[in-house]
Amino acid sequence: MFVLGITGGIGSGKSTVSGLLAERGLLVLDADEISRSGTGPMGRAMPEIAETFGKKVVSANGALNRRVMSDIAFGDKKKLDDLSTIIHRHVFEQIEETLSKEKEKGTKCVVLDVPIPVNKFRELCNQIWVVTCDKDVRLARLQKRGMEKEEAERRIAVQMTDDEYCELGDHSIDNSWDLDDLKDKVEVLIREQLYERGIRI
Repeated sequence: MFVLGITGGIGSGKSTVSGLLAERGLLVLDADEISRSGTGPMGRAMPEIAETFGKKVVSANGALNRRVMSDIAFGDKKKLDDLSTIIHRHVFEQIEETLSKEKEKGTKCVVLDVPIPVNKFRELCNQIWVVTCDKDVRLARLQKRGMEKEEAERRIAVQMTDDEYCELGDHSIDNSWDLDDLKDKVEVLIREQLYERGIRI
């Protein structure tokens, strides 16, 4: 089974690329979605989070109380790192379980959509496509989503640069233009990288 990783900074269009692949019939495992599920009501990460940080971080419905948690974690880097470690571990446990099931079913290709290309992500992927984008375009997209410009700039600043992302990837897709341009670039990679491996989508 061929595991294709898609990664890139906030506002780059990583999820749009994953969406195009999903439209072609590929299963996409979205790390952000899995993380939200894992910290949602009775999520798989919640028992360990509660044990580590106390029951005060658990809402009445069993989900993570994000306001209380952010007050604890964002004032203390070690606690933020501890939280990230717990969530990452549970996210990748679920991803590995799903990949194992798909392999047993004979699935030819699965896509992993992961914003931060941690070591585990790179280990699981046979190939990584990095989505890059001009910073001004990213800022405009994030503001269109309702994010304040200062917050968008702050989030971009704390992430890896496009060059750093590209060093970890096998192919890069510049998504600084429109959707048609992006579709054309993705189509080229599908033909060059997936069709060549017998993955017809």
